Amino acid sequence: MAEVMEEIVEEEVKQLLLDKQYTRLRQKVAELNNADIADVMQELENEDKLKLFRFLPKGIAADVFAYLDVDDQQYIITSLSDRDATNIINNLMADDAVDLLEEMPANIVKKLLANASPDTRRDINHLLRYPESSAGSIMTVEFVDLKETITVAEAIERIRKVGVDSETINICYVLDNQRMLVGTVALRYLLISPPDALIGDIMHENVISLHTMMDQEEVARQFQKYDFTSMPVVDNENRLVGIITVDDVVDIMQEEATEDMEKMAAIMPSDKPYIKTGVFETWKKRIPWLLLLMISATFTGKIITSFENALSACVILTAYIPMLMDSGGNAGGQASVTIIRGLSLNEIEFSDLISCLWKEFRVALLCGTTLAVANFAKLLVFDRTSIAVAAVVCLTLLVSICIAKMVGCVLPMIAKKLGFDPAVMASPFITTIVDALSLLVYFRIASLILGIA
Repeated sequence: MAEVMEEIVEEEVKQLLLDKQYTRLRQKVAELNNADIADVMQELENEDKLKLFRFLPKGIAADVFAYLDVDDQQYIITSLSDRDATNIINNLMADDAVDLLEEMPANIVKKLLANASPDTRRDINHLLRYPESSAGSIMTVEFVDLKETITVAEAIERIRKVGVDSETINICYVLDNQRMLVGTVALRYLLISPPDALIGDIMHENVISLHTMMDQEEVARQFQKYDFTSMPVVDNENRLVGIITVDDVVDIMQEEATEDMEKMAAIMPSDKPYIKTGVFETWKKRIPWLLLLMISATFTGKIITSFENALSACVILTAYIPMLMDSGGNAGGQASVTIIRGLSLNEIEFSDLISCLWKEFRVALLCGTTLAVANFAKLLVFDRTSIAVAAVVCLTLLVSICIAKMVGCVLPMIAKKLGFDPAVMASPFITTIVDALSLLVYFRIASLILGIA
């Protein structure tokens, strides 16, 4: 329903632009949410995007701009006059301005910063000091800070003065004379407290904060753990330097989830939407892992070649190689995805390796036995193979499932222990290893039961 309404609004805006009914267009835009305006703009041609943006009231232009994707932001900011572009930069939240400038050519960044207000320039340069993907790089410096010695009435008056330019006023941060974070106070407590009460008496002193160098993935975990809508960011001296709000965390979670999915599919992570990523760039992201997996898969071919005599002596064995390899790969993939997810949520630590292995081994026995029994019946009834061949295939299936789940469990945990992203050790990589091990087991069991070499 929401998508249908969005399409209707989009068509209406396009028609108003085409008919040059600009008064009606302004009225229509005024009725929309800032995020919805951005969605409509992104579906327009570039010329119409710019035209619609120019009709936005100055009070909401920067807010709408923050919702646009990077390509549209770059197009608009470079198409505006220096004065209008600078006005947008000055009215963006500092963290949003930094995200924009990091994606723009150096000459444009230099010009925008040169024209920006001193406060904006200071805030942007402050955030640019921190490593990418750290808490310091994603925080905003627009927040409400209070002294513990002022009264509630004075605090409310300060919120009226600085709150309009702050990211949030729901939580105010209490600082001492050295700007060290000593407490927080929620807006609702200010509203219900006596006007002459001191902030130091009503503030919450047990403050949970983030460090500027904390990785953004850990930041997201802290928000998930404590269910906060904003959290303070402090430096090594516990001085408050910024805050991170939950809307930034949603973006982080989406970015991290996308990155893990791409790594698990053997794709180099990209920060661009798929539809806006060029063919050559997509090729560069995918080909390294494909080359590595192709080369590693040659070991599988060498194993098959080394057992040519066994296969020629019992050709029927060849028909079940794909099934054994696929079943092992799928089983390993199930285990690895489960472990990787547990590691990313901090539900599993490396110290849990033995208990995880024991659990996966028992699961593997149950899964392998079920598959082996079902396959044994299928081989005898439908394929009409001998009992000996069926036994070889089904025993291999059972052992392969056990090996696959062990490998799928161990590799991500070892990767995490060594400081690598566990998502790298996902299905494609594990499948290649399991394929080779399954073939070795297959031919070894065949030689024992069938007496072939």
